[in-house]
Amino acid sequence: MQRVHIATYLTSDSGQPGTDTGEVTGDALRELYAYPVEMPRPWMRANFVCSIDGAVSVGGVSGTLGTPADKKVFDTLREAADVVLVGAGTVRAENYGGVRIDADGRQRRIASGLSAVPPIAVVSARAHLDADARLFTDTEVAPIVITCAAADPVRVAALAEAGAHVLRTGGSEITGPEVIAAVEGLGLRRILCEGGPSLFGQLVADDLVDELCLTTAPVLVGGTAGRIATSPHVATVSMTPAHVLADTDGTVLTRWVRLPRP
Repeated sequence: MQRVHIATYLTSDSGQPGTDTGEVTGDALRELYAYPVEMPRPWMRANFVCSIDGAVSVGGVSGTLGTPADKKVFDTLREAADVVLVGAGTVRAENYGGVRIDADGRQRRIASGLSAVPPIAVVSARAHLDADARLFTDTEVAPIVITCAAADPVRVAALAEAGAHVLRTGGSEITGPEVIAAVEGLGLRRILCEGGPSLFGQLVADDLVDELCLTTAPVLVGGTAGRIATSPHVATVSMTPAHVLADTDGTVLTRWVRLPRP
């Protein structure tokens, strides 16, 4: 099995590559990716993988970019979250099922006061989801569907009948603040957004992103694949690196945290 290593790439004095500091254990990973102890408001963390040249998918899905180190961090982030937030397009493209947490992870979550398994919350303004999809049939925890008042009531009813906890916002669109308010209303404040680019782009534009965990897979893709965030609105959010990890296969895993708001 491949190891995940911490590496310092540039030192402040010489500018030369740093040396390998050893394997990162599971406990160390959980500490590195822990949510803040003090959270006066919900914390919006996003997790993405991309290629060296910035492609967010291959053949329309991101899973083919994954590496063993990325999978370790992916599982670590899910274990720490209250809720996994995903856009409907990503649910359809990636054929999402429910979150899986192993026995040890469940014990750690329960000991921390969390539920054994976090739910998935899907944002879909039109409730455009298949009630027979894995999201509803292959899960231990009922998914949350965040939709709006303009959604087709027949679709909404079908999703509720399939077991979804449906939350409806006002109007014909769903804003970032409404998404956060919806999950916070259920007591879910450690939010892990797994995409897609449109949802993440909206959260960036709404100035709601606190943290980005980004894996760079050691491949070039080319093609027409998009970025991790897309939005009609440009927004600049200043971030600072919390850590940089590297695996022996060339995978680079970074954690970026926003600078304090002025």
